[in-house]
Amino acid sequence: MLLTITTTHSPATDLGYLLYKHPQKLQSVDLAVGKAHIFYPEATEERCTVALLLDIDPIELIRGKANDSFALSHYVNDRPYVASSFMSVALATGFSTAMNGTCRDKPELVDVKFPLEVTLAVASVRGGETLIRRLFEPLGYTLELENYLLDATVPEWGDSKYFLLKLQHTLRLKDLLSHLYVLMPVLDNDKHYFVNKQEIEKLMDKGKDWLSAHPEKELITKRYLKNIHHLTRQAFEVLMREELPDEEEEMEEENEVVKVVKQKRVSLHYQRLQTVFEKLVASNSKRVLDLGCGEGKLLQLLLRENQFEEILGMDVSHRSLEIAAERLRFDRLPAHVRQRISLIQGSLTYKDKRLQGFDAAALVEVIEHLDLNRLQALEQSVFGFARPKLVLLTTPNAEYNQKYETLIEGKFRHEDHRFEWTRTEFETWTQHITDVFGYEAELFTVGEVDEQVGASSQGVVFKRKV
Repeated sequence: MLLTITTTHSPATDLGYLLYKHPQKLQSVDLAVGKAHIFYPEATEERCTVALLLDIDPIELIRGKANDSFALSHYVNDRPYVASSFMSVALATGFSTAMNGTCRDKPELVDVKFPLEVTLAVASVRGGETLIRRLFEPLGYTLELENYLLDATVPEWGDSKYFLLKLQHTLRLKDLLSHLYVLMPVLDNDKHYFVNKQEIEKLMDKGKDWLSAHPEKELITKRYLKNIHHLTRQAFEVLMREELPDEEEEMEEENEVVKVVKQKRVSLHYQRLQTVFEKLVASNSKRVLDLGCGEGKLLQLLLRENQFEEILGMDVSHRSLEIAAERLRFDRLPAHVRQRISLIQGSLTYKDKRLQGFDAAALVEVIEHLDLNRLQALEQSVFGFARPKLVLLTTPNAEYNQKYETLIEGKFRHEDHRFEWTRTEFETWTQHITDVFGYEAELFTVGEVDEQVGASSQGVVFKRKV
């Protein structure tokens, strides 16, 4: 299978600097089932083309685990001849520097938008021309497609699932490579290797600048993860967190009543963080967990207070943790400050030894993002296994939703919410925690309190009984 990338950028040979591949040299990269050859059919100041030729060894495909890894198994298959996940791996291996946005000799080229033309022959597409256009046109590509006949000698058999793709766009090279890396296995709807949770991280990394805004993000996510339900569900949760703004802040900005006084009022989101922060300070806790830490806003407050000797932030979203690290300026923190804080990826529905031994834990607007049938797993993980001395938790008050004029009746404040409790339901749950896990509970509210429906957010301080 062959992929070519052509540019008419001036000078066109800048493409070689970005790809970190010299136009006058043939380079080969070893893959698990063959080799990827990289060469330049043309390289002038006016026009430059790089080619990636994938040479798959059919014998290697049937050795060991490879025999079980793709749709058409054994000795008769199309894998050596079509663009699929093999090509994605070849791109990531051969062009890793360019894909990561690194250019040692001419770093200014990384963010330059090049006129690029891609030819991909032959692509395996389960979904036809319609699918190709649904995937590439929203990203701004101009397409030329040729659908090959199933058998040229028997034209009445009709078209095959194989296409010659020509894509044109003006964009950064690293963006083009990330699009191809993700979308080639999506077109094929298969992968030649075992898919696990690490694939979610790869998808979020390669799609971080474009996937959440793509109208077919659900289709892309499902196919990229081979339609494995529990993996796609986790990926959707990460996408929703990255895509949507803070729940109530956006609605309150649209509320006419709030518009009149918005300059005099601190945002509800900040009020929550400040309330939880102040309660943690008052508790004299020294070792603190921020569970579902998101983009690190509470961590930022905690780090400023020397009382907290050890701070651990955990979130299911790898991208959120990256943003948190940027917010906290990890790479510029003094050593004595840096050693006080850690970020880890993990799920609150699983017991995790890393969470044991802490004085306090905060869960700020977290539990409502879980399905109710998974809430018991969180209870066991946090209150039964980790068992911090203090747990601070906030969640929306469903009764207050009627105060938001832009919120449709019966809808939750956030598209990723699985439930929202009334005050009575919340009190019932807190009583359940105290009865089962040996904690005492003290309720509190966040935000302005309405006489009829209460406050916008409700919270609780759980204190472990001695």
